[in-house]
Amino acid sequence: MDDEVQQPEYEVGTGMLCVFGRQLKLFRERAGMDRAALGSLTGYSASTIASFEQARRIPPPKFIDQADEVLGAGGVLSASKGEVARAQYPAFFRDAAKLEAEAVELHVYDTQLVNGLLQTEEYARAVFAMWQPLLDEARIEQRVAARLARQEIFSRRPAPHLSFVIEEAVLLRPLGGEAVWRGQLEHLRLTAEKRNVVIQVMPLSRQEHAGLAGPFTLMETKDGRRMAYTEVQGDSRVHTERLKVRELERSYGILRAQAHTPTESLALIEKLLGER
Repeated sequence: MDDEVQQPEYEVGTGMLCVFGRQLKLFRERAGMDRAALGSLTGYSASTIASFEQARRIPPPKFIDQADEVLGAGGVLSASKGEVARAQYPAFFRDAAKLEAEAVELHVYDTQLVNGLLQTEEYARAVFAMWQPLLDEARIEQRVAARLARQEIFSRRPAPHLSFVIEEAVLLRPLGGEAVWRGQLEHLRLTAEKRNVVIQVMPLSRQEHAGLAGPFTLMETKDGRRMAYTEVQGDSRVHTERLKVRELERSYGILRAQAHTPTESLALIEKLLGER
């Protein structure tokens, strides 16, 4: 049976963030420290510590581990690290983000914009600035940071196998303006040179197309579980039912055969960079 993502989004000042903030404050006070003292030991200002305790900012994993150690929390704070990290993401993507972080293989088909794993910081910020309904500046920065954090997948060891099929129209769309667009194309060019990454472009001129039903992501974990993720207009699903996953795997295989080869795709990106 498919697992549909339906949980409410963590809002600032509520939910898991609020629980963690209260725990942090209790351990700090038990240790006899004020916020400035804890901040000096962890590299943050007293005002930032206050923001963590009041659930107005999402604490990074490094801070949580540091605070757990210096406050003698015995692993209680560190145990919350995963759930706190998930609060970075909108609710509809939270389950997929967890699976993505565990994947040994990831295969992605995109139709509207460059995939988040491949986005530059400037491109990601432009995307979130256009989000509807509009996001406030703090939420935009939070989403950008979370998106960039996902890209740690490229430095994981052992390296996962990653492949992407991107519609040519995505590469022609200058989201964020000329400079952002060129920076994104250059980033794609450099990423395509990684040995564990394959990037292919689906040309606009192709008369046959196996991906007309929309974008999707295929994931395989180290224990052999194979899943798919689909998303449209904030309505997302993680599919675990074998028949559905197999159908998408078949579509992806055909898409890769219909798309430009990796070498041809790299040449197209370089051509676009040289044309403007």
